[in-house]
Amino acid sequence: MTRALRPPVPTAVAAAAFEPHALALARRWRRMRKNELARQVGVTAAAVSQYELGQVRPSASVLARLALALAMPVEFFAGGFPVPVTPGHAHFRSLRTATQAERDQAEAFGEIAWRVVEVVERHLRLPELRLPHLDLAEPASPEDVRAAASTAREAFGLGQAPVAHMVRLLESYGVIVLALPDVSERVDAFSHWYGQRPFVFLSPAKDDKARSRMDTAHELGHLLMHHDAEPGSQILEREATAFASEFLAPGTVLRDELPARLDFDRLHELKRRWGISLKALVYRGHELGIYRDHTYRRGMSLLAQWGFPEPGDLGPREQPSLLGKAVELLDQQQVTPAWLAAQAALPPMLARTVIDAATEHVPELRLTSA
Repeated sequence: MTRALRPPVPTAVAAAAFEPHALALARRWRRMRKNELARQVGVTAAAVSQYELGQVRPSASVLARLALALAMPVEFFAGGFPVPVTPGHAHFRSLRTATQAERDQAEAFGEIAWRVVEVVERHLRLPELRLPHLDLAEPASPEDVRAAASTAREAFGLGQAPVAHMVRLLESYGVIVLALPDVSERVDAFSHWYGQRPFVFLSPAKDDKARSRMDTAHELGHLLMHHDAEPGSQILEREATAFASEFLAPGTVLRDELPARLDFDRLHELKRRWGISLKALVYRGHELGIYRDHTYRRGMSLLAQWGFPEPGDLGPREQPSLLGKAVELLDQQQVTPAWLAAQAALPPMLARTVIDAATEHVPELRLTSA
């Protein structure tokens, strides 16, 4: 029998239990300025600020208008759903191109996704978080970053072999990986902790397997190396990129496999073997001292002429699957997406946006008693 949906919370009850953080969260998700929200609701921008700071509670009638303007059920604004502890800061790939509003919206989507995961975990045992702990020296040298990537590969049991599927690897170790909704078009990828789990969000616009694998490994680098670091530093971004390159293709192995000259037939073979781009291979060849400056520049010039996507398509990007399969299993137990949405106090379409971010199959999830 399908579980019955709980009845809606009366607006007066929700207003009495008003949670200021929920209003700020909904407003950031809808990418709405305070003055715009105030205009739609019929209050002042100062009043909206007071609501979000917890200095004043909106009346039942104002809360109803806030919920309507933000397309959220009134129970979303009622206390009862915990605010996640978010250690550290979110790390964004495109910090310089994405606006603050876009980054705020992406982070808000992360917290909304966390709500869905929290409800799922009440009924389903997701993989245990088993990320290795790395202590990176400050300042870190290139050798320190390469050593961190090597330690991480050892912890993941990879040996010297290529990573078969970066997203599946992270999911199997307890990381929640999701695609960003289309509204965050200028956010390439970002990672953040919500509650007790790290989340990685990838852009569906990058429909290129090599680039999505590099993005995923880049965000893993942030999660493992930059626990408390303030985001936005180009030093941190370079460290995460160097970590990703070494994690995906260890230099000790790649050095012996790269051709001494720009043999693109061989480079295509290595692209398929390691799942990284031709551009990354040429860059690593230069970094490892195999290609001199003029050879490196010629290789990059040729790749620029060929344009993007570069030759040798590896197929569709790697997609997350953990949450999608979890919802499928719960649906077999009469725990429907609509019920999950109600438990998370979300509109059904917004909960579906989260669920649709992961659709592929993942095995061996174990149900626990409801």
